[in-house]
Amino acid sequence: MNKSFDLIVVGGGAAGIMSAITSARDGKSVLLLEKLPKIAAKLKATGGGRCNLTNTLSNEEFMAKFGRDGRFMQDALGEFDHRALKQFFKDIGVETHAPDGFRIFPTSHSSSTIISALENELHNLHVEVSCLQKVQKLIHVENKIVGVKTSSDTFSAPKVIVATGGLGYPTLGAQGDGYDMARELGHKTTELYPAMMPLKTKDEWVKNCRADTIAKVELRVDLKKHNKLRATGDLIFTNNGIRGPVVLDFAREITPLLSKYGELPILANLTKGMNEEQLNQHLKKEAESNPHAEILKYICALLPEPLSLELLHLADIDPKGTYGKISGSSKAKLINILAWTPLTISGHDGFKMAMITRGGINLKEINPKTMQSRLIYGLYFCGEVMNLDGPCGGYNLQWSFASGHLAGLLKK
Repeated sequence: MNKSFDLIVVGGGAAGIMSAITSARDGKSVLLLEKLPKIAAKLKATGGGRCNLTNTLSNEEFMAKFGRDGRFMQDALGEFDHRALKQFFKDIGVETHAPDGFRIFPTSHSSSTIISALENELHNLHVEVSCLQKVQKLIHVENKIVGVKTSSDTFSAPKVIVATGGLGYPTLGAQGDGYDMARELGHKTTELYPAMMPLKTKDEWVKNCRADTIAKVELRVDLKKHNKLRATGDLIFTNNGIRGPVVLDFAREITPLLSKYGELPILANLTKGMNEEQLNQHLKKEAESNPHAEILKYICALLPEPLSLELLHLADIDPKGTYGKISGSSKAKLINILAWTPLTISGHDGFKMAMITRGGINLKEINPKTMQSRLIYGLYFCGEVMNLDGPCGGYNLQWSFASGHLAGLLKK
């Protein structure tokens, strides 16, 4: 083999960079391999370039957002929670803040600030960063890791950290390399689904409502078996579907179901949480104060006009009609549609539009106290390559940094 190191990190994203820095600070010789021309390509695009690093939730609340597997993060967060992450960046010259009291950003609101500071720290710690190096194979002898083989070289190390990310954003290098490497060594991966992306709808009327962002929308699956799946946030209609923060979060739950059912009925509360009774009272009040006005005006008090028109059409009500002349059954239908607007999710654009991957290396085969493989000694995993993903709001980046830090400690 060629040059030897104490540790080789495969993947130059947030998790890989953090693991390299953590080990180098402990005096280890570290080689960081990245197949793209530069490290941190996906980090650069995070949060629309603003880099939402983490959030202010307690560790318990944070883990709960990841669902039933969230407890896997307990040790990693215990070592490196959002407070430790803020201090880490402060120590390398990056100030952070939480302008909304929840999401934490660099005060510059630029991912370039984060990347520059991380690159400087890697340089100061003498981490050898080698780009345009695609790892083809993890080399092991019996059940111990001994190095890696790239397209051009072979490097030896008793410890290797796989931080290759998932399949989301293939334009930024995601190809699922880490899954293949892990499988070759006997690890299992769960089903892989694209997550955090826009969704397509069967309903063509959405294209007429593209001008406005609808705030505080609640989405839920309209199937009895899955009706507990819900998400809340801002929604934007598109030419062929829906997008926005609530859709990004909801897509994590939707894509596995779409794979199962083909299409999926959902319900959207577009009226900031108003229920049927509150909507009924709103319409009555409007009718009492202005009985001769077109009913469109009543709905426009709640929603933008293009959306108001479409919902009236769904209820088979003439927008120019007056409330008093509408039948009781039509009023009931309108109220139901205003409370829970039906939509049918018909598809998505796959991993090319996915910010993250749902699924990954089976968590049962990884020690949560160390991030070391339970199958191969000296092999560690961190970040998105594992079967753990969270919603929008700094969750996935915090997990990448925390798991990268724990892996980089190289605990046995």
